[in-house]
Amino acid sequence: MNPHHALQQVSPWVEAHAGLVALGGTVLDLAAGGGRHARYFAWHGRKVVAVDKDVSALAHLPGVTAIQADLEDGSPWPLQGQVFDAAVVTNYLHRPLFPDLFAAIRTGGILIYETFARGNEAYGKPDNPDFLLDPNELVARTLNQFVIVAFEDRYVDAPRPAIVQRIAAMKI
Repeated sequence: MNPHHALQQVSPWVEAHAGLVALGGTVLDLAAGGGRHARYFAWHGRKVVAVDKDVSALAHLPGVTAIQADLEDGSPWPLQGQVFDAAVVTNYLHRPLFPDLFAAIRTGGILIYETFARGNEAYGKPDNPDFLLDPNELVARTLNQFVIVAFEDRYVDAPRPAIVQRIAAMKI
């Protein structure tokens, strides 16, 4: 299998927890990249807002509203006042966004988050601690705001060997 193609496949973690989002619900795909998860949720009956620095891959996806925004340049949160039934973030970490991201999820809404964690240095990029979650960091950051549905902090071998941390949680 072409490794680039594997990276465009829907994350098994996202797919496993997508059913927590009601049909017709609104999903925020933050740092959406090529739009694999935006496309997946739109195909499965959800309205999607996909945010990324480069929206060229997102601009013409049916059922997806693309918003171009640099999430790391110090600009104001691009979704001020908007609330979603779910938020999905994969392979992306910019810690200053956590408060705005969490505020953008309605009570009873779902957070599905998956990215690289400490220990990934042994397997390649990212290896900068700024882009690696600390042990149990997603649990600590969601504490008192979310009920954890599922959590993992472990080695995976696909789509490539890595250490990842992932959470599915419902906002309380």
